[in-house]
Amino acid sequence: MTVEEHTRHDHPGADVDVEAAAELAAARWHSRLVAAGWIATALVVLVILWQFGGTDVSFDSDATKEPGSKFDWGFFFAMIPDFLEALWVTVQATLAGFAVAIVVGLLLALGRRSRHRAIRWPFTVFIEFIRSTPLLIQLYFLFYALPAVSWLPESVRLLDPLPALIIGLGIHYATYCSEAYRAGIDSVPKGQWEAATAMNLTTRTTWGRIILPQAVPNVLPALGNYLIAGFKDAPLGSSIQVVGVLFFARTVSSRTFAYVETYTLVGVGFLLVSIPSAFLIRRLERRIAYERT
Repeated sequence: MTVEEHTRHDHPGADVDVEAAAELAAARWHSRLVAAGWIATALVVLVILWQFGGTDVSFDSDATKEPGSKFDWGFFFAMIPDFLEALWVTVQATLAGFAVAIVVGLLLALGRRSRHRAIRWPFTVFIEFIRSTPLLIQLYFLFYALPAVSWLPESVRLLDPLPALIIGLGIHYATYCSEAYRAGIDSVPKGQWEAATAMNLTTRTTWGRIILPQAVPNVLPALGNYLIAGFKDAPLGSSIQVVGVLFFARTVSSRTFAYVETYTLVGVGFLLVSIPSAFLIRRLERRIAYERT
């Protein structure tokens, strides 16, 4: 739907200079944006509720490395079932944390763009503080320090390992996503804002049907990079007792002293997840770019 068609539908008789404004994003892309937002929000709620009790993963394999071998392929393949369990925990934490990040990141971006200093400055300080401190320290705070804050409800301060990792990843990468969103919003031509004002559109319509459908596709490459970066940072959860890939590697290698096979398997596992993810993100970018033309 173009600006002209939208005007004729919602404001019959309105005189709008169509040449002064670019076309609105394609209707199919807009509908998918709305659907994606609801799906992401639902995913955040369901995953956190489902995982609040933690994940019971144990490594039952008794395989050991053959003495004297430089690289024991038999031991390498014997570790795969246990490794896949640990990898699934890491993938769950990454996807749930990123779902939190893309939703909270958009809210942070909108808050930082507020015209009111009383709103804009707290958002700015929060974003810069989180971006300027390491994720590992933030995880330590959520899991070890937060329980000491006695005035908070027990359900808030006493987090299980996996929910703490999900929240930590989500908040940390939300600040990065917010800056990507802000850059995407700033990339929307000024004429789009002027056209929305000329048509007397509501703030909700302006953002939901004109600005965001054009801004979000512009930041997909950055969001995709943050998804992959979040997957590579998720193993830090081993520092707060999350049974992920790094916890698996430390446990198995300390028992068998097979450091080469263990960490080689972990590296291969990261490649098997990261490379297809990058490919799917590029396909999504091309698909949305095609729909907008």
